[in-house]
Amino acid sequence: MNAKINFGNILFLDIETVPELENYSDLSSEKQELYALKTQYQRKDDFTSEEFYHKAGIWAEFGKIICISVGFFSSYDSERIFRVKSFYGDNEEQLLIEFKKLLDKHFNGLNHLLCAHNGKEFDFPYIARRMIINRIELPLKLNLFGKKPWEIPHLDTMELWKFGDYKHYTSLKLMTHILGIPSPKDDINGSQVAEVYYKEKNLERIVKYCEKDTIAVVQLLLRLYNQEILQESEIVKV
Repeated sequence: MNAKINFGNILFLDIETVPELENYSDLSSEKQELYALKTQYQRKDDFTSEEFYHKAGIWAEFGKIICISVGFFSSYDSERIFRVKSFYGDNEEQLLIEFKKLLDKHFNGLNHLLCAHNGKEFDFPYIARRMIINRIELPLKLNLFGKKPWEIPHLDTMELWKFGDYKHYTSLKLMTHILGIPSPKDDINGSQVAEVYYKEKNLERIVKYCEKDTIAVVQLLLRLYNQEILQESEIVKV
């Protein structure tokens, strides 16, 4: 990467989502029909909409956010200190409001950026959609209405790795492996989050998983810019 970047101006993040209700049968008949229509292309004739409901969390119209983990450098030049914080809970509206407060207070300048892995396709639009659904005014960094592509304040480590190859998808786990970064996928993976949330009711486990992914994102960006990755002693949980 040749372009200069100020790591101190970036908010790194990752989100975890689950179906809005635990069971397909809990949905209204109208919502069931809408879900069937929404997922028809993905399901084809292989699954019924009810059998496919475990994937509902990937769509903002049928899912909800249970955790947003963020990370930022409070110091980068003389010594690096990377702070990690999470907004989580069963009350999605409240965690979104708390996240918005962070953006509005500390990351609303023209020089500030948001960064996630596959964030442009998933994390950023998902958060924005859920905020609108919850009647929360969009913060500056998520309000893209009327913005030109070069005005959008978002970085995406997967997009950077594509180098213009639009059909190329590379998972976070694969990128950390090939770039020599400790893997964050040492406990659960994304497909297990709904079960851990609804069946095990172990939100703390999900939060730890989300925070590991957030740390992995900053490690990826450091490697992409040929910087040394963070050591454990440089990471602080707040």
